[in-house]
Amino acid sequence: MEQKLKAACIQMSSGPVITGNLDEAEKLIRQAAAQGAKFIATPENTCHIRMPSVEKLNSAPAQEDHPGLPRFSALAKELGVWILIGSMAVKASEDKLYNRSFLFDDQGNLAVHYDKIHLFDVVLSEKEKYGESEVIEPGTEAVVAWTPWGGMGMSICYDLRFAYLYRDLAKAGAGILLIPAAFTVPTGKAHWETLLRARAIETGSFVIAPGQTGEHEGGRKTWGHSLIIDPWGKILAEGGEKVGVVTAELDLSEVEAARTRIPSLLHDRKYKVRS
Repeated sequence: MEQKLKAACIQMSSGPVITGNLDEAEKLIRQAAAQGAKFIATPENTCHIRMPSVEKLNSAPAQEDHPGLPRFSALAKELGVWILIGSMAVKASEDKLYNRSFLFDDQGNLAVHYDKIHLFDVVLSEKEKYGESEVIEPGTEAVVAWTPWGGMGMSICYDLRFAYLYRDLAKAGAGILLIPAAFTVPTGKAHWETLLRARAIETGSFVIAPGQTGEHEGGRKTWGHSLIIDPWGKILAEGGEKVGVVTAELDLSEVEAARTRIPSLLHDRKYKVRS
């Protein structure tokens, strides 16, 4: 296993038009590769953010017809880098989509995909409500991808609030947690950094968390502030609010070091809840 990795988060402000977002993502991925990154991650909803949900359903292609897949595959092969597409909406059925991550290896092969398990059904205020389950089919499998840098645990955005998922991923071999997101401004401001650092610390893992940023068509606003965090909870890189690229050097030996110092993954105990 390779012990050193230069990783990059792509911070985007996606709109409703797939082709324009593909162009922007490719431009930023090329910038990251030019800076020496060998693993490059884009945010949730890389190829489009569209509201309301019915419009998103009508505009999403089937996976085999999605223009992003051959394009990102070719780009990964050309640049010789691994690319995580944080998520793209693809048809699951006539009335449902998958919110699906795609990981391409440096030969352009699709290594794995992951379907978002936990869906964002919340009421933040009278004016800001989300009902992801109206059109998204939830995933049913947690996924660890095997790479030259060891296991990487897959997740998307709202999954971040379910700590047991990351504990399971770490126990299954993940030393890097991938958390592409499109966090809202109120939840991002209050919770984003705290949750990400907690997941890193709890599992002794690196976290790579690229985010959407800015105001999108329909009035949706996202937080940005993409983060790369080490297994001790230290922030290695942070993206602020602007579209762009952030990179960090990862030393994978720090995973074992953190887990040796605090081996909490080995200390689970069964218990009953009395009330």
